[in-house]
Amino acid sequence: MKCAIVFTGTYGSTAQYAEWIAEKTGLPVFDVRSADINLADYDSLLIGTPIYYYKPVIGPWIERNLSNLLQKKLILFTVSGAPAGPTLDEWISKSLPAEFTTRMQHFALRGRMDLKRLSFFHRMMLKIGSLLDSKSDSSVEEWEGFDHMDKGSIAPIIEAVHALQTTEEDWSEAQLSAQHS
Repeated sequence: MKCAIVFTGTYGSTAQYAEWIAEKTGLPVFDVRSADINLADYDSLLIGTPIYYYKPVIGPWIERNLSNLLQKKLILFTVSGAPAGPTLDEWISKSLPAEFTTRMQHFALRGRMDLKRLSFFHRMMLKIGSLLDSKSDSSVEEWEGFDHMDKGSIAPIIEAVHALQTTEEDWSEAQLSAQHS
């Protein structure tokens, strides 16, 4: 089973996670903005994306490549300040095609936000968002930034990749397990 990691990102957290996963799995890594990847060369994909403004940034790429993606085993890893849970799941289900979300395993990874590295536009959007945010923890992070990067958090993804590379039964079990965690 041939597998690759494809991702997009802006400030480096998603790229860092993609590189860490590649180190542990030996999979090739492609940034969808600069690499020309032939999707037909792969049976399965790990797709990495940050979440900005409640949406996965890679959404337009997924929509453009949906017919090819639906023929593959799919793992999505998202990187954001939001922890795994119903809120993040809702953002994904509202932003990505249902045909895609029902075929993928999702892993939520926590990212980093260094306010000094953000564009003026992104800083202003965060300030506005923090004023509207009723959750005090996330509102503080939107004002001050955060760093939740954790190399150890990729362990479940590594396990899923190994299951993906073994048998169809292992993949189905791993997919069910991820949906219930």
